[in-house]
Amino acid sequence: MTALVLGLAAALAEVFGGLIIVRRHWPRRYLQYFLALGAGFLLGAVFLEMIPASLRLVGPGALTYVLAGYLVVHLAEHTLSSHFHFGEEVHREEMGARRSYTVLAGLMIHAFFDGIAISSGFLVSQNLGMVLFLAIFLHKIPEGFTVASVMLAGGQGPRAALTAAGLLGFSTVLGVSVMLVFSSGLGVGLPLAAGVCIYVAAYDLIPEINQQPGVRLALVVFVGVGLLLALRYWLGGQ
Repeated sequence: MTALVLGLAAALAEVFGGLIIVRRHWPRRYLQYFLALGAGFLLGAVFLEMIPASLRLVGPGALTYVLAGYLVVHLAEHTLSSHFHFGEEVHREEMGARRSYTVLAGLMIHAFFDGIAISSGFLVSQNLGMVLFLAIFLHKIPEGFTVASVMLAGGQGPRAALTAAGLLGFSTVLGVSVMLVFSSGLGVGLPLAAGVCIYVAAYDLIPEINQQPGVRLALVVFVGVGLLLALRYWLGGQ
């Protein structure tokens, strides 16, 4: 039940991100900090929590699933979601209606595995579930913002933009539900989600941060890793 409730919270974060671009009431620079903080936290969670837990569940064979998860989202983003980056999409001349919907489809695959990650964590332990929820939650607002801006750049209206953000939220909740129903597949679901998270952090989030001038955002990535380490230490003392 906890996984489902927190999956819903992550879904609502997607919708909130969509509202930001539709209502235009939140300075964009804050989203860059969310991206950087989320990238660091997610990278730490993958390498210090998800992969070790997967190895304990499956053994060395888990790494095959990690690679498969990485390749699945790589394929999705380069076949369905070409010309895609996290952040506000402003290239209207390159983003027609058809392409905006293919980007949405690719992000829905990613969001589905976000849900898999949340529920997989709780199936292993309460502590891992909370860590993975926070790792996913931190990049949900920028993700909702991104898909809404893609829809607007593709010529769709505000309603379509919010609907797209809602569909990402639905995909997240669906991933949580599927993993809870088919909990016997934990040894596959967790490492697959780890591979997806590696791709999202290293290919989607970090390059967007690297495009920004100065070192401030780069340092925020380290803050994200530090938060993950602090949370692990705190949970270990519980």
